[in-house]
Parts: sequence; C-alpha cells; structure tokens
Amino acid sequence: MDDSSQFQRGPIDRSLNVAPMMDWTDRHCRYFHRVLAPSALLYTEMVTTGAVLHGDRGRLLAFNEEEHPLALQLGGSDPDGLSSCARIAAELGFDEVNINVGCPSDRVQRGRFGACLMLEPALVRDCVAAVRDAVDVPVTVKTRLGVDDHYSYDYFSDFVGQVAQSGCDIFIVHARKAWLSGLSPKENREVPDLRYDWVCRLKQEQPDLKIILNGGIRNLQDAMQHLETFDGIMLGRSAYQTPWLLAELQAELFGSPGVCSREDAVRVMTDYCRRQIALGVPVKNISRHMLGLFQGLPGAKRWRRCFSQHAHLDASNARLMLQALEQMPPPETGGSALVHGDELEWVPGEQ
Repeated sequence: MDDSSQFQRGPIDRSLNVAPMMDWTDRHCRYFHRVLAPSALLYTEMVTTGAVLHGDRGRLLAFNEEEHPLALQLGGSDPDGLSSCARIAAELGFDEVNINVGCPSDRVQRGRFGACLMLEPALVRDCVAAVRDAVDVPVTVKTRLGVDDHYSYDYFSDFVGQVAQSGCDIFIVHARKAWLSGLSPKENREVPDLRYDWVCRLKQEQPDLKIILNGGIRNLQDAMQHLETFDGIMLGRSAYQTPWLLAELQAELFGSPGVCSREDAVRVMTDYCRRQIALGVPVKNISRHMLGLFQGLPGAKRWRRCFSQHAHLDASNARLMLQALEQMPPPETGGSALVHGDELEWVPGEQ
C-alpha cells in the first residue's frame, strides 16, 4: 500500500479532533492517528512559549507533512511571546494555533498559564487578540468550565464571552472544571463531574461560536450523539487507548476510510517505521503508540506483550509490528498471518 496517497490537504473540518496530550501526541503518534483518520484535525502536545523561543525548536516543532491539518497548542500568558511563537508556527506550516487555558498541572500554574488563566479572562482576551493580529491561520482556545470555587455556568459563559471579544469564535471545551490543588492532572481528567449541559447551553446562547466538545467521549455512539449538538468532538484518552475508534469515526463521518483494517494500518506503520529507523529513531518510539490498536479483540494482550518484550531490545527492528501481528489470532474472515521477509500475507482459512 502507498501510504502517501491517502493524505489530502485542504480546508479544516472540525468534526473530529484528537486532543493535545502531554507525552503522548508526539509526531509518531500523530502520524499513526492520521493513518486511521485522514480527515481528523490533529494537535501537538502543549509547547510553552519559552520552549519555542529558547529551546530546541527543530525537535519540539518537528512534524511529518502527512499530519496536516495540524494545530500547534501553545502554553503562555504573555501576548508578545505568544505572538512571536504564533508567527514561527505559521512560518513552519502549522494550520492552527491553539491557546491552552485548561491544563491544571503544577508546572503550568507556576508558569502562569493553563487553567489558572481562567481567573484572568481579560488577559486571555488580550493574548488571543495579539495572536490573531500576528497570524492569518485560525486561532482557537481550549478551556475548561471553571477552576476551584470559580465554578458556575455564569462564570464559564462570561469567561467565554470576554475571550470572544478578541474575535476568536472557536472554543474547545473540556466539560469539567479544574482543581488547581488537591488533584493530580490525571485525577483532573476523571474526578470533576462532566457538565455537558453547560456546554450545550453555551452553544444555544451563543450560536455564532463554534464549540468543540471534549471529555468523556468513549465510543462511536457517544461521538455521534454529541455531534447532533456541537460543531465537533475532541477525543483524548479514547483515541490513544482505543485508536481504532478514529477509523470508525472516519468512516462514519466522512464516508471514506483511512485504512480498511487494523492489518492494513500495521502495514502502513511498518513502512513508516522503516523510514524513521533510517533516520535514527528507535522502533519503541513508534510502537508505544500502537499498543491499543487491537484493544478489545482476542489476542490484544499478545500484541502488547510482543512490543513490551522486544521493542527495547532491538531499536532498528522495522519488522517488529509484522512479527507482533503474526502472533495474533486470525481476523474475522478467518485464516492466519505469515511474514515473508518484510511482507505480510494472510492465508485464508477453510470456509
């Protein structure tokens, strides 16, 4: 399969989005997600303005051309710094700049960005306005419903209303509040109650805004139900832990699958792995993002075990994914997998 033919650049469709996730959505993860969902809008991990301006920009902002459309999520609270980073992002070819106003970790609080910025709506408005003045690509905001005791529908609605004065009309809303102390970032993704009703009310009261819903969307049924109300949905942990959901949504929403089967996805990613290994990338940097590909199917544990046992031993084993697939039971159509050199062959079973 020629894996380059399926990627098409064009206008951004915001129906399906994959969330920025620290330590997860690096460029290898994003490539894998693009294979599964050619029409999804992908997001980088959050990158701070300080890292962009003073760090290893070539490493932090690297991406594969096939990842388009791709948004860069920035963390910061200085309008000038955010504007400078946005200009860099636009020059590098990112399709969108997203401002993080939702991350509750201690590190972002110390840097005065993330969810703590919900306490400073005027500053967020000014930051977004400065970024919009600096670039022509879309500028969006990812936020929560509130922070700590600053938590009511009116507070949330007023916050979005003030930020929208910047001209921003696209908001990605994680439908939980954030606790700035007392909960870990992981707990902040699970413990606070989901209030879809607040986000729905916001959409009803401010229909000119494009609202993308994030939080607690676990399956195809959830996603399709929410898309009846909102302009799009954003998947986080479900996209990472059960990535085939992206392929299901691609087919349901856009009518054209990225790949027809998990086995085809393995073939494409094996080719990608081979190219990356030639550039010095260890296979484990890629395979770790694929552990959930067969989640919920017979043999999923064997698939994961093959990677855990072998990925760290041979950094240049481009055939590892095919070898893991060979350990799987036959697909629904029956038969078995045989690996010949670098190629995979399915041998049909008896009918």
